[in-house]
Amino acid sequence: MSKSKAPKTAISPRREEDYPEWYQQVIKEADMAEMSHVRGCMVIKPWGYGIWENFKAALDGKIKETGHENAYFPLFIPLSFLEKEASHVEGFAKECAVVTHHRLVQKDGALIPTGELEEPLVVRPTSETIIGRSFARWVQSYRDLPLLINQWANVVRWEMRPRIFLRTTEFLWQEGHTAHASRKEAMEETLTMLEAYRWFAEEILAIPVIIGEKTPAERFPGAENTYCIEAMMQDRKALQAGTSHYLGQNFAKAFDIKFLNKDGILENAYTTSWGVSSRMVGAMVMVHGDDDGLRLPPRVAPKQVMIIPVLNKPEHEAEVLAYADAVAGDIGRQMYGGLPVRVQVDRRDLRSVEKKWQWVKKGVPIRMELGYRDFSSNSVFMQRRDRTNDRLTPGRDEVAGMIPEILANMQQNYFDQSKAYMEAHTHYDIDTFKEFTRFFTPKDPEKPEIHGGFAACKWCEDARCEEQAAEMNVTIRCIPNRQSGTEGRCVICGQPARIDVIFAKAY
Repeated sequence: MSKSKAPKTAISPRREEDYPEWYQQVIKEADMAEMSHVRGCMVIKPWGYGIWENFKAALDGKIKETGHENAYFPLFIPLSFLEKEASHVEGFAKECAVVTHHRLVQKDGALIPTGELEEPLVVRPTSETIIGRSFARWVQSYRDLPLLINQWANVVRWEMRPRIFLRTTEFLWQEGHTAHASRKEAMEETLTMLEAYRWFAEEILAIPVIIGEKTPAERFPGAENTYCIEAMMQDRKALQAGTSHYLGQNFAKAFDIKFLNKDGILENAYTTSWGVSSRMVGAMVMVHGDDDGLRLPPRVAPKQVMIIPVLNKPEHEAEVLAYADAVAGDIGRQMYGGLPVRVQVDRRDLRSVEKKWQWVKKGVPIRMELGYRDFSSNSVFMQRRDRTNDRLTPGRDEVAGMIPEILANMQQNYFDQSKAYMEAHTHYDIDTFKEFTRFFTPKDPEKPEIHGGFAACKWCEDARCEEQAAEMNVTIRCIPNRQSGTEGRCVICGQPARIDVIFAKAY
């Protein structure tokens, strides 16, 4: 008996055939972004940037809702600033881009750097140091606290193995920085923003996450505690989706962020920092995409409804286009997520079938195709991106009112599908190192992309066990907030252990 052929898909290769290449092709076919002429950097195209803008608007609203204000700080950081906090500079030293000259001169037809700077400037890898210096000027008294600042910016971390959205030399992010009068306040802030990130990932991007704390080996350089949200991609690898750091007084001591407390005593402030980046766009692609391309949660889709006029006969074009505009007008007056529904009529001079597949690959949530027959029957034909086999033909009078509920249902459906996938590939029965090794070893060495998942195991808290796991490219992603409280044995060394952790391979 001959083997049945794999179904034809819009994206080649399919996920199970070559997951890394599938990811690249989804981004290409969705026309989201491309690598630039500058090594390791990307150009984010309008569809990809539209996703980022909706991403930014939702998270920015949440950040402001929690009492923070936006500001902007310099791109360039004096080298001496990074040297003030030893563990911080050690953590970022290998990734820093450094500016050493401030002008160019032409010599023998070539441009030569000249005008050496008195002190080299590091292109912002993160802003704890430069913001700490400003905080030192702004904070004098307990009345100046808490100081709650956020900035949206780009950062540069020299990347040797770039992958679009996931790891690029320059990327976009937000970074929050706060100063407080007490450890208790600063820790509450750290956890408040961790919860804001959980809300954002799950409610806006429809990405389920595990909340927890990083081990000492995985902490942010200079932090006393690092908390994170971890997500599972469809190749069952983990992706760190956001982090929130309790910095204690480390940076305050380094940058003299001091204040007079209520008793008139001078003391160092307690600071935090927290951030998410454009890698979350890549996470969204990997969590929700299928073999036909991108699938966008409605909350971040640049267009939530795309109407494609089917223009078969020139004598009917005007009527069909007018009908499409009228339907779009009805839909655009509906509200979803507190905003008008984003709807567009695709009037480009292309065949309707070509338009259809472009919008399928771009992941637009609802696609409508309207022809003369639909105009004549006062109805519409539409499909949901999450249910490609469903074909809906409501009447013109009812369709607009249906859209907000459909979008809400799709948003929830994407989350539910992803959560079911993560739960199905999170294993709680791996108790020995032999089982651990088998779990993280590909069954087919020729196709290592999709295997394993999350291993929820006991850990003895010995860093040597982390190092042994790292030899297999496996790390402790987090110590989950929800602990069983039961005793067991460390999955690596077999010694008694009480701490539950999540092991996984990761991006």
